[in-house]
Amino acid sequence: MALFGTDGVRGLANGETLTAGLALTLAQATAVVLGQGRIAEARKAAGKRLTAVVARDPRISGHFLSAAVEAGLASSGVDVLDAGTLPTPAAAFLISDIDADFGVMISASHNPAPDNGIKIFARGGVKLPDVVEQRIEEAMSGPKLEPQGAEVGRVSRFSDAEDRYVLHLLASLPHRLDGLHVVLDCANGAASGASPEAFRTAGAKVTVIGADPDGININDGVGSTHLDKLAAEVVRVGADVGIAHDGDADRCLAVDADGNVVDGDQIMAILAVSMKQRGKLKDDTLVATVMSNLGLHVAMREHGITVRQTAVGDRYVLEDMNANGFSLGGEQSGHVIMSDFATTGDGVLTGLHIVAEMARTGKSLAELASVMTVYPQVLVNVKGVDKNRVDDEGVAAAVHECEELLGDTGRVLLRASGTEPLVRVMVEAADAETARDCADRLAVVVKERLAL
Repeated sequence: MALFGTDGVRGLANGETLTAGLALTLAQATAVVLGQGRIAEARKAAGKRLTAVVARDPRISGHFLSAAVEAGLASSGVDVLDAGTLPTPAAAFLISDIDADFGVMISASHNPAPDNGIKIFARGGVKLPDVVEQRIEEAMSGPKLEPQGAEVGRVSRFSDAEDRYVLHLLASLPHRLDGLHVVLDCANGAASGASPEAFRTAGAKVTVIGADPDGININDGVGSTHLDKLAAEVVRVGADVGIAHDGDADRCLAVDADGNVVDGDQIMAILAVSMKQRGKLKDDTLVATVMSNLGLHVAMREHGITVRQTAVGDRYVLEDMNANGFSLGGEQSGHVIMSDFATTGDGVLTGLHIVAEMARTGKSLAELASVMTVYPQVLVNVKGVDKNRVDDEGVAAAVHECEELLGDTGRVLLRASGTEPLVRVMVEAADAETARDCADRLAVVVKERLAL
């Protein structure tokens, strides 16, 4: 089984896979593979060591995993700048900002505290393509770099890492946030320091929840996967908007003044319309995954904006954006990528720009979000089936029948899970009853036709 998943290496910290030994060996292999290339060789020829940025989220296992990664890199002759606890997008930005050769983020994003992960970024702060991840995995069983004496790497503290990141965020803003009251839910995660500082410096009145990380409370009942507390706090204090991050702050979801959730699709719709109005939306195009709501497509069409679809996963959105130079993309889950300012999803950046749009237009978040009507969406996970036969003729016929019924007022999507023996059946329709009926009927067909 491949070591790398859709977003780096992830698992139970100190479990079967994700150990200190694995982290050290993975770092050594990364130094071998990413230490190659024209720029790297030129630096070596000039007598300079390679440089890597290492950061982590606050979960307790991040301490021993980052220490192991740093040991693996330094023992391979790489100078390490330890940025401490920072959001994933901050690590990506810093790699680019200081022209580091690569970087490593220790985080399991929105997963619970016992899990952790290792994400590797190439020069420029960009995620690795599959082929490079495969080369790193293969290099783990090969020879390592073993410099000695003065040639081993140094590990030092990246003392102004958070300040650099916050200044970068502020420089991206088209409008200050004065006069707006924002509640921030930092998920007891990596943005607990940077996000409140950025919003306050930009002029907002800030109330903060979920910003007391203790190593084991990350994502625990707070953050972008648990919005109830944020919604209640926004209503309680009479705030204008609530912004929620996940554990490593590469996601952003929001709630309006009445506590209603504004998801990633609605956020992308708001930003896309604003950017088009200001001449900032490259080719008037938004990149989204096949899971984005039909309402997003309808709204964008009404505003003359093209929606390009990719497979599920922010890496695929990024690949399409990078290949074509598009400036905005993302996922319904809140991974929003603004490529003029970031190389990956950045929840703090996204939140700042949403609130800046409120300030620029004088509109409430509810008014801005009304640009898009969310179509009822029903998702059914059909377990215990052969996901490799999702193109079965009987299943295809049932899908076609539902599509005929829905016409242009809905859509059907069947997708094999990438990690579990199940098939996801997603149906959108103009009304919830129709969506549920179609989804349930398709789930029965999938269960019968694809039974193991």
